[in-house]
Amino acid sequence: MNIPNILTVIRFILIPVFGYHMYQKQYIAAVVVFLIAGLTDILDGYIARKYNMVTSWGKIADPLADKLMQITALAFLTFFEKIQLIVLVIVIIKEAFMGAGTIFLYRRKHVVVSANWYGKLATVIFYIAIILSIFNQKYQDVLIWIAVLSTLFALVMYTISFTKIKKSEDNKSV
Repeated sequence: MNIPNILTVIRFILIPVFGYHMYQKQYIAAVVVFLIAGLTDILDGYIARKYNMVTSWGKIADPLADKLMQITALAFLTFFEKIQLIVLVIVIIKEAFMGAGTIFLYRRKHVVVSANWYGKLATVIFYIAIILSIFNQKYQDVLIWIAVLSTLFALVMYTISFTKIKKSEDNKSV
C-alpha cells in the first residue's frame, strides 16, 4: 500500500472520530478532524499524481472516503436541524447514482472515471458550507444550496462522461 492510499485509509478512520465529536457537540474538535480529513485528501491526490502512485483502488476509495465524510457531516447537520433534510436526501441519491455508475464501469469495462474539476469544486464548496453550518454562520443556507447545485452539476457532467465511456467501450466490443 502506497502513501496516498494510506492517507485515504486514515480518512476512513477519521469519519467515526468526526462523528463522535459532532454527536458530543464538540464542534471545534469536529471541524479540526474535518479539516484534517480534507487536508489528507489534498495531500494524497497531490502525492499520487506527482509521484505516479495513482491506483485503481485509490481512484475508488479516495472519493468514497470523501463522500462518506460529507454524508456523515450532512447527516449530523440534519439531525441537529442545522440544514434541511432534503439536502441530505439529494446528496445520498446523487452519490448512490454515481456509485452505481462507478461500479458498473469498473466491473464491465475495467474503467475508473477520475475526479474532474467540477467534482472537486463541489467538494470544496460543500466543505465550506458544512463548516459554516456547524457554527450556524450567516449565509450558511445560501452556501449549502450553492453546494447542492454544484454537486448536481457534477452529477450531470459525470453522467455525460459515463455515457461517452459506455458508448465508446460498447462500440469497441462490436
